[in-house]
Amino acid sequence: MKVTVWNEYRHEKIDEAVNEMYPAGIHGQLAKFIADEETVVQTATLDEAEHGLSSEVLAETDVLLWWGHVAHEEVADEIVERVYQRVLEGMGLIVLHSGHFSKIFKKLMGTSCDLKWREDEKHCRVWNINPGHPIATGIEDYFELEKEEMYGEHFDIPQPDELIFVSWFPGGEVFRSGCTYRRGNGKIFYFQPGHETYPSYYDENVQKIIKNAVKWCAPTKASYPKYGHFQALEKNLEGR
Repeated sequence: MKVTVWNEYRHEKIDEAVNEMYPAGIHGQLAKFIADEETVVQTATLDEAEHGLSSEVLAETDVLLWWGHVAHEEVADEIVERVYQRVLEGMGLIVLHSGHFSKIFKKLMGTSCDLKWREDEKHCRVWNINPGHPIATGIEDYFELEKEEMYGEHFDIPQPDELIFVSWFPGGEVFRSGCTYRRGNGKIFYFQPGHETYPSYYDENVQKIIKNAVKWCAPTKASYPKYGHFQALEKNLEGR
């Protein structure tokens, strides 16, 4: 399994609190716990050439993780289209936290992907509502994060193929925080936890879910369809 973790890598450079929380970058922390004997992980960031997502890198990527926040519009449309095509061909995509507003997620969803939000240093309770799903393997009925940014409904996304997690916040809000989709041959998982100044990516449950999602999003052996003009397989009546 070859995984690429993409992070815009801006907060860590300009915000001391974020750098203190994730000194190796959010991408570095994600890569650290995802890598194992069966998974090779590389990272890519916004300011690299081609945002670190060259055709060669994407061709060798089985699953791409995406974290972005303040620089969505700086992602070149050419790279978005490149990632989009790879998802259709079968590459898995995991969109994390504020990546809901990324160009690639909005393109794949076809909606605004907007939501309600609030930073108030409060906790979050994540409910496992689809315990039989592979992404929920090893997760109890619920788990709590000591701090997490409030994301609330309405979340302007298409009806998920599968809803796995729903989060509750002390202000009374709820949020569809773990959703799956299929686009073309590719599988997509959106997962809400991951605010840049909170330790969500150090939490064992969050780590387990993301690792499970990497396995679930892995490409299948299905071939990609050929589109365009198609020669008839059968002769017409006049040609018989």
